[in-house]
Amino acid sequence: MTNAPAPAPAPAPSPSPAPVDPRSLPRTLADLRASGWRSRTVKEEVRENFLRALADGRELFPGIVGYDDTVIPEIDIALIAGHDMLFLGEKGQAKSRVMRLLGRFLDEWIPYLDDPAIPLHDDPLKPITSAGRALVAGRPEHDVPISWWHRSERYAERLAPGTKFADIIGEIDPSKLAGGTSMASEEALHLGLIPRMHRGIFAMNELPELDELVQVGMFNILEERDVQIRGYPVKFDIDVMLLFSANPSTYNRSGKVIPQLKDRIGAVIHTHYPRERSLGIQMLEQEAGIDGGDAWAVLVPPFMKEIIEQITICARASKHIDQQSGVSARFSIANYRTMVASARHRAVRLGETPAVPRISDLGHLYASSLGKIELDLMGSHQLSERQVLDGIIADAIATVFNEYVDRHSLDGIARVFAEGMKIEVGDAVPSADYATIVADVPELWEKAFEVNAARDPAVRASCIEFILAGLYATERISRIQSHGHTVYDTRGYR
Repeated sequence: MTNAPAPAPAPAPSPSPAPVDPRSLPRTLADLRASGWRSRTVKEEVRENFLRALADGRELFPGIVGYDDTVIPEIDIALIAGHDMLFLGEKGQAKSRVMRLLGRFLDEWIPYLDDPAIPLHDDPLKPITSAGRALVAGRPEHDVPISWWHRSERYAERLAPGTKFADIIGEIDPSKLAGGTSMASEEALHLGLIPRMHRGIFAMNELPELDELVQVGMFNILEERDVQIRGYPVKFDIDVMLLFSANPSTYNRSGKVIPQLKDRIGAVIHTHYPRERSLGIQMLEQEAGIDGGDAWAVLVPPFMKEIIEQITICARASKHIDQQSGVSARFSIANYRTMVASARHRAVRLGETPAVPRISDLGHLYASSLGKIELDLMGSHQLSERQVLDGIIADAIATVFNEYVDRHSLDGIARVFAEGMKIEVGDAVPSADYATIVADVPELWEKAFEVNAARDPAVRASCIEFILAGLYATERISRIQSHGHTVYDTRGYR
């Protein structure tokens, strides 16, 4: 039997094209024609650039975590198909971020007719405005000025609540009517954001909150690619890729989005929260911006990261939380930042380094959490927001604790507490004091070492609090909290 040949190594990804200096680009229509530049629709441009990036093995959606096998393949297909897209998902699922990333598949620069009388970035080879056509027809091509539009300016978005028809479609300009311009002419219009994004990408966030009159105007652009204002049809061959975002709880409710608009959106992309805790941790580390590079560096034990993300997972499963509203990824990020900030605050005050978060730092999560969850009034009954959050945090600690620590090896620690032992900890207690605090419970000190073998006093203090909180969360000992101090004993568990 012969050995199979080793597979050829995968080709290295091609680097992104080098930026182009716009000063080197054509400046007249004659030079533009001579350069060989050709007109393309936005969707043709996006499709060709996307396929080239895909073939070159370049990173397509940098910073997007957890969507590799679910959301991104659907976006890829929609881009190739030339669809307008709706991103449907709960809050904090990176819908807006993904929409903004689609602008990277536009050409770096595109030319436009440079004349103040033209209200949008008109294609020099295929102008759609009367002023643009008149400019091209009325001058020699070497005298028609060309400027260049960067892709960073070809993406615009709007939040639906409060958006008016005139904001994104347009309005009749009274000053032009006073000057004698006909109301039915193109020159009488003050164009809104979508016509001004001709040859670009426009995104509308929270589509169901958009007034139905404005939805009708967008439907007309999706279907006919023209503008109708106050009953005067002004034909524009508007070229724009339209993107939308919505929450399922409002999008699927009858009457929130007109059926004609729904029917003409080419693809619905369903987003979701991270399906694995490790992906959620990767996301919060990426977004939290905890650099640790200053004099007060931060060292976060793995179990503290896991607890922060598990708090979010428990909130998303809690019957006390309104799940139609969702629990955003910003919930994890804000809580992580708060936990680290509390650790840094202690480190600066006590002169400790590095700053290591502890369970007691979670006592500050109320400020960063309560504004990001909504109670289910049917499920929470008489519980307050703080009570619901306390229960969620306890469930999260118990989940992570049971993964780290074998319950049967904790009997020695529990027996010491049953004999009347009390331990007081807190977010302001110096790390070095923990060796003295637990001196009468050597089993606790050794178990802390098993959780994390670091010898640093701050890390050991964090591990000790983790074990104590885990014993409480699994109902092995009691806990009394008051103003940054926590006392653990066996009250009620003897």
